[in-house]
Amino acid sequence: MFFPNDSDGNALKMIYEAGADFSKTYIVDFFIAVVDKNSGEKISKEVQKHGFDCALEQDDESKDWTCYCSKRMMLVYEDIIRIQELLDEISKPYGGYSDGWGVLGG
Repeated sequence: MFFPNDSDGNALKMIYEAGADFSKTYIVDFFIAVVDKNSGEKISKEVQKHGFDCALEQDDESKDWTCYCSKRMMLVYEDIIRIQELLDEISKPYGGYSDGWGVLGG
């Protein structure tokens, strides 16, 4: 299987090499760094309109806020890139930005 040589492609390659079945869907968490709770709540509302489950959490140590946006989907590079771009577009007016992704399970 071919994966582009960038951080997203490398992550997908590691997931593939760990034995993930790319013919199945997985719950993928996308992370949005947000400036505060109020901005995070606004971002969450907008992101939910695009079919994501969202949770807003503050890190106990750093006090940074993160909006976790989950969606069941195929592990397709182009889709992951497109979603990160969408989340960036949604969050920028509120001072947030897309901050990576991870796979929770199948």
